[in-house]
Amino acid sequence: MRLPLNREMGRSIGVFAAVLAALCTVSATSSVAEVGKSTPLPAGWVLEQDVSTPSYALTEPASTDLNIDTLVLSCEQGASRRGLQLRIYLSGDGPLAPHGGAENLKDNPSVQLVIDQAKHPAQLLFADDFVVVADSADGVLPLLSNTLVDSLQAGRRLELRFDLVNAIPGQSSAGQTPAFSKAVVDLQAGAGGEAVAALRRCANESDQRIAQAPGRGR
Repeated sequence: MRLPLNREMGRSIGVFAAVLAALCTVSATSSVAEVGKSTPLPAGWVLEQDVSTPSYALTEPASTDLNIDTLVLSCEQGASRRGLQLRIYLSGDGPLAPHGGAENLKDNPSVQLVIDQAKHPAQLLFADDFVVVADSADGVLPLLSNTLVDSLQAGRRLELRFDLVNAIPGQSSAGQTPAFSKAVVDLQAGAGGEAVAALRRCANESDQRIAQAPGRGR
């Protein structure tokens, strides 16, 4: 499946410029997206069903001012190890953007994760149907670091702060800073920290299958 950069958002950023090549090797299914699209999700993480070792969990933001539909935490195979990856699936066909429009978006958007007031830097990568949030990589595959996964498992509140929009001319001289857009996730609702623990077991089981990455049905 071809996963080019989202044209509206421009290019990938930072040290992860090469990881989009890895996304091209992933074949997507519609199962997870259909779950999030066809029926409202219960609050909090929902684990993959009817398998001995779940390989993904999904949730909807408790609140957001962006066109975010579903967040998926999945167990993925890198060049030398398995790890967890965080993907954001969007509502509609446009780029990641605040509600109300996608005008004046930055070519080099950024994100910061705040878990229980502790800040974690991360990078954004854009494909046709989803956005990857990562702070490490295995080879060319973007993944979450163990430190960040620890925080997701133990934490209670995740806030993703996105810097997506260019400053309006004249704002800087007025001493104003463009507001960040954000999405908030209740990490302990639903399956909570056990969902993250279950996915870590998937990553640690060398003989366990890796589920195909979820893709948004059209």
